[in-house]
Amino acid sequence: MPDRTTRERIADELRDRPLAGSALAAEFDLTRAAVYDHLDHVARSLPDDEEFLVAPPECRDCGFDGFDDPVNAPSRCPECRAENVEEPAFVIESDG
Repeated sequence: MPDRTTRERIADELRDRPLAGSALAAEFDLTRAAVYDHLDHVARSLPDDEEFLVAPPECRDCGFDGFDDPVNAPSRCPECRAENVEEPAFVIESDG
Protein backbone atom coordinates (compact mmCIF):
# COMPACT_ATOMS: atom_id res chain seq x y z
CA MET A 1 0.00 0.00 0.00
CA PRO A 2 1.49 3.38 -0.95
CA ASP A 3 2.37 5.92 1.70
CA ARG A 4 -0.41 8.26 2.70
CA THR A 5 -0.05 11.93 1.81
CA THR A 6 0.45 14.55 4.48
CA ARG A 7 -3.12 15.74 3.94
CA GLU A 8 -4.48 12.23 4.36
CA ARG A 9 -2.48 11.78 7.55
CA ILE A 10 -3.68 15.15 8.89
CA ALA A 11 -7.28 14.16 8.13
CA ASP A 12 -6.76 10.83 9.93
CA GLU A 13 -5.48 12.65 13.02
CA LEU A 14 -8.43 15.05 12.98
CA ARG A 15 -10.85 12.12 12.81
CA ASP A 16 -9.36 10.88 16.09
CA ARG A 17 -9.30 14.12 18.11
CA PRO A 18 -9.40 17.93 17.84
CA LEU A 19 -6.01 19.53 17.30
CA ALA A 20 -4.70 23.08 16.95
CA GLY A 21 -2.51 24.19 14.06
CA SER A 22 0.63 24.32 16.18
CA ALA A 23 0.06 20.76 17.41
CA LEU A 24 -0.32 19.54 13.83
CA ALA A 25 2.77 21.52 12.80
CA ALA A 26 4.84 19.85 15.51
CA GLU A 27 3.47 16.39 14.78
CA PHE A 28 4.12 16.59 11.03
CA ASP A 29 7.25 18.77 11.17
CA LEU A 30 5.61 21.57 9.15
CA THR A 31 5.27 25.31 9.56
CA ARG A 32 1.95 26.52 10.89
CA ALA A 33 1.35 28.29 7.56
CA ALA A 34 1.82 24.99 5.70
CA VAL A 35 -0.59 23.28 8.09
CA TYR A 36 -3.26 25.91 7.40
CA ASP A 37 -2.79 25.38 3.65
CA HIS A 38 -3.27 21.64 4.14
CA LEU A 39 -6.31 22.21 6.38
CA ASP A 40 -7.98 24.34 3.71
CA HIS A 41 -7.59 21.51 1.19
CA VAL A 42 -8.67 18.83 3.69
CA ALA A 43 -11.84 20.79 4.52
CA ARG A 44 -12.75 21.11 0.83
CA SER A 45 -12.07 17.49 -0.08
CA LEU A 46 -13.99 15.59 2.60
CA PRO A 47 -16.70 13.16 1.54
CA ASP A 48 -20.32 14.22 2.03
CA ASP A 49 -20.71 12.12 5.19
CA GLU A 50 -17.95 14.03 7.04
CA GLU A 51 -17.79 17.56 8.37
CA PHE A 52 -14.76 19.76 9.08
CA LEU A 53 -15.43 21.63 12.33
CA VAL A 54 -13.54 24.56 13.84
CA ALA A 55 -13.57 25.61 17.49
CA PRO A 56 -12.77 29.31 17.00
CA PRO A 57 -9.93 31.08 18.78
CA GLU A 58 -10.77 32.59 22.15
CA CYS A 59 -9.05 35.21 24.28
CA ARG A 60 -8.01 33.64 27.57
CA ASP A 61 -8.10 37.05 29.28
CA CYS A 62 -11.52 38.44 28.33
CA GLY A 63 -13.26 35.51 26.61
CA PHE A 64 -13.71 37.25 23.25
CA ASP A 65 -14.44 34.71 20.50
CA GLY A 66 -15.86 36.81 17.65
CA PHE A 67 -12.78 36.78 15.46
CA ASP A 68 -13.35 37.60 11.77
CA ASP A 69 -11.57 34.49 10.52
CA PRO A 70 -12.01 31.57 12.94
CA VAL A 71 -9.55 29.40 11.03
CA ASN A 72 -6.47 31.59 11.47
CA ALA A 73 -4.64 31.96 14.74
CA PRO A 74 -4.75 35.65 15.74
CA SER A 75 -1.81 37.11 17.56
CA ARG A 76 -3.81 39.53 19.69
CA CYS A 77 -7.37 40.05 20.95
CA PRO A 78 -9.19 42.96 19.25
CA GLU A 79 -11.18 43.62 22.43
CA CYS A 80 -8.59 43.77 25.21
CA ARG A 81 -5.38 43.70 23.11
CA ALA A 82 -4.06 40.73 25.09
CA GLU A 83 -1.74 38.32 23.33
CA ASN A 84 -3.14 35.41 25.33
CA VAL A 85 -5.33 33.99 22.55
CA GLU A 86 -6.07 30.27 22.35
CA GLU A 87 -5.59 28.80 18.88
CA PRO A 88 -8.55 27.41 16.95
CA ALA A 89 -8.93 23.65 17.12
CA PHE A 90 -9.95 21.46 14.19
CA VAL A 91 -11.75 18.12 14.05
CA ILE A 92 -13.45 15.95 11.44
CA GLU A 93 -16.72 14.35 12.46
CA SER A 94 -18.74 11.75 10.64
CA ASP A 95 -22.45 12.31 10.04
CA GLY A 96 -23.14 8.63 10.31
